[in-house]
Amino acid sequence: MPESRNVPGRWRVDHWRGPAGVAHGEVWPAVAAPAVRVIVAEGPALVLGSTQDPAIVDTAAAASEGIAVVRRRSGGGAVLVGTGDIVWIDVFVPAGDPLWDRDVGRATHWLGRAWTDALATFGVAAEWHDGPLVTSVWSSLVCFAGMGPGEVRVGGAKAVGVSQRRTRAGALFQCAALLAWDPAPTLDLLVLDDDDRRRAVSDLAGVAGGIGVSSPGAPSGRRHGADEVQEAFVGTVATL
Repeated sequence: MPESRNVPGRWRVDHWRGPAGVAHGEVWPAVAAPAVRVIVAEGPALVLGSTQDPAIVDTAAAASEGIAVVRRRSGGGAVLVGTGDIVWIDVFVPAGDPLWDRDVGRATHWLGRAWTDALATFGVAAEWHDGPLVTSVWSSLVCFAGMGPGEVRVGGAKAVGVSQRRTRAGALFQCAALLAWDPAPTLDLLVLDDDDRRRAVSDLAGVAGGIGVSSPGAPSGRRHGADEVQEAFVGTVATL
């Protein structure tokens, strides 16, 4: 169910909880105005990018694990949500807004800066990618296997993925921030032979990493949780 509130400044913030398929099926926001939606997916779901062929999914494996398969309107590779390892935040910028950019490649730059500033508030040093799209042999399958403009690294490993969908009304950016990373559960849901699966697990183990790590000076063993990451990001965007 959605809960809405206003934050200081010009942004509307929604907190939404429910099945991933419902979240992706809704038209959001109802009005073309700057908005943030923090989403908690109830139940695990494999979310495919808008152009991915559903034939890449091992439907029997997904069914046996009780994992829904849904599609988002934005591009990119598959993402496994609803497991507690990802913070999912959607951001909408209307056309003509000061943060709007007609150039698809530059459009996410402000978002990358916002994520790095948000992570810095609790001591995580991050950098956002301001170069062109970087692909790999696995990036057409898995979101975190490639690196796009505005996406974020921590310690050299991808920590925040961003996909976008653009319409006349504006740009919808869908962000997935990793708290922890293990490529195997996602790969186990895709149609791969045993050799390719083993190679993919090995290749992808180090390309991404979670931001749920202890910060300098924090009590031993302390890890950043979803609520902390959400609050930091919303607070950062509220100043823009």
